[in-house]
Amino acid sequence: MNPALGILSKVFALFLFAIMDSLIKASAPHVPAWEAVFFRSFFALFVILAWLLYRGEIRTGLKVKKPMGHFWRGLIGTTAMVLGFAGLGLLPLPQVVAISFTSPLLIVIFAAMFLGEKIRVVRLSAVTIGLVGVGIVLYPRLAEFDGGGPQTLMLLGATLVLGSAVFRALAQIHIRRLAQTEQTSAIVFYFSLTATILSLLTLPFGWVMPSSKEFLYLISAGLIGGIAQIFLTLSYKHAEASLLAPFDYVSMIFAVVIGYFIFAEVPTVWTISGACLIVSGGILIIWRERQLGLKRGKARPNMTPQG
Repeated sequence: MNPALGILSKVFALFLFAIMDSLIKASAPHVPAWEAVFFRSFFALFVILAWLLYRGEIRTGLKVKKPMGHFWRGLIGTTAMVLGFAGLGLLPLPQVVAISFTSPLLIVIFAAMFLGEKIRVVRLSAVTIGLVGVGIVLYPRLAEFDGGGPQTLMLLGATLVLGSAVFRALAQIHIRRLAQTEQTSAIVFYFSLTATILSLLTLPFGWVMPSSKEFLYLISAGLIGGIAQIFLTLSYKHAEASLLAPFDYVSMIFAVVIGYFIFAEVPTVWTISGACLIVSGGILIIWRERQLGLKRGKARPNMTPQG
């Protein structure tokens, strides 16, 4: 174990994911979300396969015991990616990241519903605080909704990102079950493979020919996303999940910086205030789970801002 290396790997992975999101966002005005999912998944496969080949795990690392489990994880995760990528094209990057932070809160709710875990006062309070934060982030969109115009599109974007967070949380619940019998490398690889195949099925529903610049953005997003996934996985080999979990919120810093300098997006007071509450709720859950000694390390390596 090397906690410092684990933290650095986690932060670097989050930085790469932020770059990936910015590339997807840059192509979003012209390229449909489901087409972007194909590029993100297909080119990530090459990186993952190269990683497995380098580690000598190309044979053992891809064996599965529950093929349908991988399919359902892929279907849920692909849905999360499509919704998230669609939302990226309609909302400022910091707002997308702030809303996506609701996933850990929703996992608590879904864990109680599907895994039989008990929600006690502390975690229920954390979820409540986080959901209030979501309401604050969304309030300007709801207050200014007039049935048309840019505000309608931004409200739609917020709804899409929130839907993505719901499906990402469901995906993590599924991963918790899957990780009991399947290897991390197999979960990562077959998710990308399933997402590639499912996104290809959308070809008749409005793909476009990207420009040369958009091709570069999309291919880079896939390669960078694959590299980020590897560094995220490596981070949990060097440090405990409970130590690394709070660093997820570094994503907000990256989103603000990239949003400001690349897309000229300035986060509003509502976004910052709501994000602070969402992060507070998430950190409270992390603290409580650490206190309870919940061991979810097997699922953590597969958790990303894209599902």
